Amino acid sequence: MTLEKALRTDNVHITGRWKSIFMKHPLLNLLSASLLVGLATPSTVWAQAQAAPPTAVSSSQPSQTTAYHYVLPLSLSLEAATEAVRVCAQHGYFVTATVVDMDGVPQVALRGDGATIHTSESSFDKAYTVVTLGPIFDFDTSSKFFEMVKTSPYAPALAKMHNVMALPGAVAFKSKNAIVGALGVGGAPGGDKDEVCAQAGVAKVADRLPN
Repeated sequence: MTLEKALRTDNVHITGRWKSIFMKHPLLNLLSASLLVGLATPSTVWAQAQAAPPTAVSSSQPSQTTAYHYVLPLSLSLEAATEAVRVCAQHGYFVTATVVDMDGVPQVALRGDGATIHTSESSFDKAYTVVTLGPIFDFDTSSKFFEMVKTSPYAPALAKMHNVMALPGAVAFKSKNAIVGALGVGGAPGGDKDEVCAQAGVAKVADRLPN
């Protein structure tokens, strides 16, 4: 069954933007179709993606990624995470702050005094979500992905992927308008409060990133 037939069967109405995104990326296209009709396993999705011919992309459409690459220095990562933990502590929130690079690898993880063990996982997952999905779906905070889950027919399925978390609390580091890492915070009583602290951490070093 083709994606178009699956969409008609399930009466899913996709905006032009979402359809464009999924048609440009065969793996996401096939994965979403398989999730809708419940027919494929991960191995068959991968095999189909390998066989799928590349789809032409109009030059007028934005690319999902950029060739620009910048590695956030450890000193700035540590400073940003420290600031996030400090701001949350001022409000009585015991949090962990984690900086994740564009490979999805944690560069810095700071567990503040009194932060519980689960905050390490949540802070990482929020930042991981921003660096891995943000460049594709054009969001630079996990709160935007949280909102996307409410409106997109596909985002809820993406939110079930390993290490992806649809909660506020992570903010991207950006250089030359490209995401170059993300700072995730977990532990405050509400993701919106986590994200305020993450914003403070990123803002602390933002003027020292190439622009």
